[in-house]
Amino acid sequence: MGTKTKPEMRSFKGLFSSINQKWKTPLELYNELNKEFDFDFDPCPDEPESDGLDIEWGERNFVNPPYNQLTAWMEKGFEEFKKGKLVVFLIPSRTDTRWWHNFCMKATEIRFIKGRLSFEGFGGGSAPFPSCVVIFKGGYNGMEKS
Repeated sequence: MGTKTKPEMRSFKGLFSSINQKWKTPLELYNELNKEFDFDFDPCPDEPESDGLDIEWGERNFVNPPYNQLTAWMEKGFEEFKKGKLVVFLIPSRTDTRWWHNFCMKATEIRFIKGRLSFEGFGGGSAPFPSCVVIFKGGYNGMEKS
């Protein structure tokens, strides 16, 4: 019998952490969502002038947050939604996390994106994670979804 060798180990760091926080929204996806929702504010722009977690948001918000702070951003977005604002998130589809169940499951709508997105500025490579659009609209009545 021949000697068995261990299969080559690959690095999966990008799958389970947020090494890179600059996942710039694909322009085509943003334009499609903007056409539908007519955004007036982005608390997470490429070149922020202030911390979007510490300021009042607009009435119609698009949010592609830093992925290493998803809990804080989801909480802030949910608070803005409770004030009657529209909040549309582009986030990783991490359905096994606490923040997903605490916030996303209260969303008006969740749209899972088929395949992997190719974020701007990464040479056309696909993201190492699935993405989704989570929409909070129509006002919050304080009732949990059943």
